[in-house]
Amino acid sequence: MIRSLITPQTNDLHIALPDDYVGRKVEVLVFTYDEPKDTPNVTPGIMARFWGVVSEQTTEIMHKHIAQSRAEWERDI
Repeated sequence: MIRSLITPQTNDLHIALPDDYVGRKVEVLVFTYDEPKDTPNVTPGIMARFWGVVSEQTTEIMHKHIAQSRAEWERDI
């Protein structure tokens, strides 16, 4: 991987690639360094969308399984 930060002096940019890149797919990204980086859209309370999807009985079974799994991590081997 090659990464370079440059300050172009014109609208034209020439990229010289290493020989082993020739004939292969390459990805070229161009953005200003001070652009905000993409951050994933995380919606607060995302678990609220799943409220009521799982029955009480299934929820109880899942909680018991999780508790058992956690207890196994705590045991001495």
